[in-house]
Amino acid sequence: MIVKYRIRFTCSVAAILLCLIATLAQAQQGSATTTARPTPTPASGNANSSTPQTKPLDIHVKASERAIDESIKDDPAVEAVIAPYAAKVRALDETIGKLSGELKKGGMGAGSLGNFVADALRNRAQAKLGKPVLLAVTNGGGLRKNQITEGDLKASDIYELLPFENALVSLDLTGEQLLRFLKIAVSHRDAQSGARITYRTNDKKENELVSVKFGDRDNEKEIDPNATYTIVTIDYLVERGGDYSMLKEAKNIHPLGLTMRDAVMDYVKAETAAGRTIKPTLDGRFRFDKSESKTEEPQ
Repeated sequence: MIVKYRIRFTCSVAAILLCLIATLAQAQQGSATTTARPTPTPASGNANSSTPQTKPLDIHVKASERAIDESIKDDPAVEAVIAPYAAKVRALDETIGKLSGELKKGGMGAGSLGNFVADALRNRAQAKLGKPVLLAVTNGGGLRKNQITEGDLKASDIYELLPFENALVSLDLTGEQLLRFLKIAVSHRDAQSGARITYRTNDKKENELVSVKFGDRDNEKEIDPNATYTIVTIDYLVERGGDYSMLKEAKNIHPLGLTMRDAVMDYVKAETAAGRTIKPTLDGRFRFDKSESKTEEPQ
């Protein structure tokens, strides 16, 4: 039996298919046969025995060597199992855009990789809602790929970056709740799009929010504690509680029916359709205030 593998695998899904094929192949091999008999029991003279000892097993084995090459036809049963997965694996190899420069995760806001994801979430949320979105925030720990190299941007890159089914939600927070949320986001080095944040470190080397502003640089506005703001984040943070418990106090929590992964892929495809490449962005959305800090800027 032979299984022809002509698919170029670009992610860990390939490993799953290989294990599946190996298991099926082993199950269908029939070149060796054995005859099973009961296990011998001790002699009747043994105080712990009540059954006479059986004769030694008489086992006959037939084995043959067979070359596995292109002369062996594909097994229809295995092909049928592979077919639906093969299509999905081929889809992962699709080039969805071009990357000009390297996206890297690191530092406050998860670096240029975090900026890329947060910008994509905000962009797609605005398209879904049909109105501007003030802010998008996601946790840096949810980004599971440390870098994406320059060149073709493939669907597999986004799947490896965002393997979870976390989905986008819009919600309303008061200014006071939003400030608490951003304090936690800064302490966790989360990614965000839409704000310009100044932060510092304390003597415990913890990150602390100093200030946050929205709007154009010529028309900057600080958060009004009594105003209401619509933002976008992910359901994981809303449901997580703990440090993010203020999100459970939000009003008008509205699922957007879009996973993070699909949002990022849609964003890349939209940029590609518009003739634009994806460019790494470090635009000063996070600014380290050295004069207010007790330690050096964290890396």
